[in-house]
Amino acid sequence: MLAACAATIAIAPAATAQETGSVHVVHGIPDTPVDVYVDGQRALDDFAPGTAAGPVDLPAGSRTVALFPADAADGSGQPLLSGRADVPAGGDVTLAAHLDAGGSPTLTPFVDDVSPVPAGQARLVVRHTAAAPAVDVLADGSPAPTGLTNPNQAAAEVPAGTLSAAVAAAGTTQPVLGPADLQLAEGTATFVHAVGSLSAGNLQLVTFTVEGLHSAPAGVPAGAPSGAPSGSDGWAPIGVAAGLAVVGLSAAALRRGSATRS
Repeated sequence: MLAACAATIAIAPAATAQETGSVHVVHGIPDTPVDVYVDGQRALDDFAPGTAAGPVDLPAGSRTVALFPADAADGSGQPLLSGRADVPAGGDVTLAAHLDAGGSPTLTPFVDDVSPVPAGQARLVVRHTAAAPAVDVLADGSPAPTGLTNPNQAAAEVPAGTLSAAVAAAGTTQPVLGPADLQLAEGTATFVHAVGSLSAGNLQLVTFTVEGLHSAPAGVPAGAPSGAPSGSDGWAPIGVAAGLAVVGLSAAALRRGSATRS
């Protein structure tokens, strides 16, 4: 009986945690303040371009996400941008409103890797969500990763500390964005989004950090753990298709004229 009770106590909190998913929202559409509605209810008011919000716990399942001009009276009428997103139970997701490679507004879901980070390390995830061709990410001046295209991401576990990050056109080392110093604390995951438009000259970085991902050390750290990526050599490209295996998004309904006017 005691064993059965213990099992029930252990399972009950897990079942409760599976009822919601954690969501960050990134606004990468220049010059377009918006109100964000989820399932017809205003979730973010006057959401400014170039910022991130969250995390917000949303009920797991298929959610309708719509962006309206800031200070819209309600969530009715034609949105600037809309779509449906699946929020996985117990999962972590980023919804990025940004420009595609051709400069049109779009909505892309990303699955956030918030698994434990090896002792002495930090996780850095870079996402290409700007109207720009393929880019190389410069980590402390060295290209890593290379050839990143919109809307994809690459991740690596690096030694905790300060990392200088910049973005350059693929095959070059002349930054078109940055460099910017990123403070990567041990046991954190930092998500960096390149947003804006290269041709319009308004590229910028939008970042947020998830804390509390520490792993217990197996011994005295001496660089990266055996088998783990170290420095800028361990970048792993992650396609959006992999994220869509967990997070689905329908074809976004766009009204470009309204977005332009806004």
